[in-house]
Amino acid sequence: MAFLASFLQYFIKFVVFVILAVAGVFAGKKWRMSKDAKSEANEK
Repeated sequence: MAFLASFLQYFIKFVVFVILAVAGVFAGKKWRMSKDAKSEANEK
């Protein structure tokens, strides 16, 4: 039972870190696209 509880604890932490990583990737992609659009608008 202790093994299962420990495994579940680590699994939940893993899921949280994966969600944070995916959110970071999407936020970075959105920020980069916004920055590129502003840069392109300034060059014209």
